[in-house]
Amino acid sequence: MNKIAIMGFGNPCRSDDAIGIYVIEKLQELFSDNEHIDVFDMGTGAFEVLFKLKGHQKIILVDAVVNTNEPAGTLYKVPAEEVLSAPIDDPMVFLHSLKWDQALSYAKKILQEEYPNDIQVYLIAIDDTKLEMNLTETVKQAGDKVIELITDELSVVK
Repeated sequence: MNKIAIMGFGNPCRSDDAIGIYVIEKLQELFSDNEHIDVFDMGTGAFEVLFKLKGHQKIILVDAVVNTNEPAGTLYKVPAEEVLSAPIDDPMVFLHSLKWDQALSYAKKILQEEYPNDIQVYLIAIDDTKLEMNLTETVKQAGDKVIELITDELSVVK
């Protein structure tokens, strides 16, 4: 049986930017007893993606996205290849400031054959990144839809 990792990103102090964390908290409850699925709250530490990918054949990422020109709550599901940022071959790259798309690119370069082939990304459009701890209702509803889509997709994994 393939191992699956689900990773959520976001800043819980920046309103709707926390949507990835909201989704992960709900999925942790649902999949806590499933030995084939690991659910990770990645916070804003995208560099750790490099270490969490190893040993998993399927990866699902959940994050907020700004400046899409679409209404808040718009949901995107894309293969990771469509959002990868090219690795920078600069030894002075400040690794603590990497975003997950950059971390995936580095992981692909470093892990080579061990890099998972199946990486999906759920992005939820947001507008509100104010310094507060609450999600807007529209974005929360989009997060609930992502939870539903992921649980439906993984319902066969026992």
